[in-house]
Amino acid sequence: MSEKILAINAGSSSLKFKLYDMPEAKVLMSGQVDRIGSQTGEFSYAIAGSRSKSVAPMPDHMAAIQHVIDTLLSSHVIQSKNEISGVGHRVSHGGRYYSEPVLIDEDVKSKIKELSVLSPLHNPVNLMGIEAFEKLLPHAKEVAVFDTAFHHTIPAKAYMYALPYSYYKDHGIRRYGFHGPSHEYIAQKAQELFGAERTHRLISCHLGNGGSLTAIRDGKSINSSMGFTPLAGIVMGTRSGDIDPEIIPFIEEEFNMDSQDVRKMLNHDSGLLGISGISNDIRDLDKAAQTGNERAQLALDVYAHQIQQYIGAYTTDLEGLDTLVFTAGIGEHSALVRKMVCSRLRYLGVKIDEAKNQANEISIEAEDSRVKVAVIPTDEEIIIARDVMAVLD
Repeated sequence: MSEKILAINAGSSSLKFKLYDMPEAKVLMSGQVDRIGSQTGEFSYAIAGSRSKSVAPMPDHMAAIQHVIDTLLSSHVIQSKNEISGVGHRVSHGGRYYSEPVLIDEDVKSKIKELSVLSPLHNPVNLMGIEAFEKLLPHAKEVAVFDTAFHHTIPAKAYMYALPYSYYKDHGIRRYGFHGPSHEYIAQKAQELFGAERTHRLISCHLGNGGSLTAIRDGKSINSSMGFTPLAGIVMGTRSGDIDPEIIPFIEEEFNMDSQDVRKMLNHDSGLLGISGISNDIRDLDKAAQTGNERAQLALDVYAHQIQQYIGAYTTDLEGLDTLVFTAGIGEHSALVRKMVCSRLRYLGVKIDEAKNQANEISIEAEDSRVKVAVIPTDEEIIIARDVMAVLD
């Protein structure tokens, strides 16, 4: 039986969506609302390959979602909003509560709110999107798809922190991993493209403004760079990634900052932006570095070096490497970052063809590379839609 399913990814000032006809996975409409909270909100969408863009006041997420629903109706993609039977929401942190997608009820919403302290940039906004859709599509089933769920196959030796055991047992302090729908999609798509044997040992590099690497064996996550929160791992656009924990009390004492001040600094003022003092955007840093800006070059060097370190570590976890995949905004579009990262991986048998790399081809490895190197556009939304169908069924 055909079902119309909306896949939603709500950000603090944006809303990405795809409407699917499932189980055929036919995309009926896709789009994005940007600059939510302003009088000049931007709404772009595509229907059957035809693209449109408009500017309108978007004071809040409720207004943005109403705009999406109105456009679905006015463009005759749907005749009635009652045709949408399920809405899947990407939710950042499921903690130890959720290892699979769940139908949203008051208890689920309460736990998402409780876990907001662990993912302050995402969980509150995810919940905002859920509550807006509950009001505007009251007949539809709402399903939460957690970023952390794919990583519940990580073994204890990889997820445990060396803290008093009661912190884990009583409070769930452990590595969780994030970007689950993206890494799950990459695991499935790579196997579809290259076969199970070629993707037995795979490292997925999700590189965007946020970034994480995941070691995947036979389609299952066995380690991932983000930790208890999405702040850990590689340096990101505005996030610090891994640091010496003793830095935190030092900063609090030296600069008279409280924990909220430090949390804001680590999440919003650090990363590529913090090192360069220019931008969190790789494209801006590349341009600045080419004109001789040393801090921009330093930011790029630190970024590539940390990715290389995780690839090396995860090759140990996997006992080898068959396929290396780059995905998400930077991974899919920055030939520079891919070149920088792969330049010091020849000891693993990684060698790229620079012409293929510049062209963003799917396979960018050189003919004599022992490791498959791929550029695969991620599709978190189809994972969300499939999870909604599984819950509804």
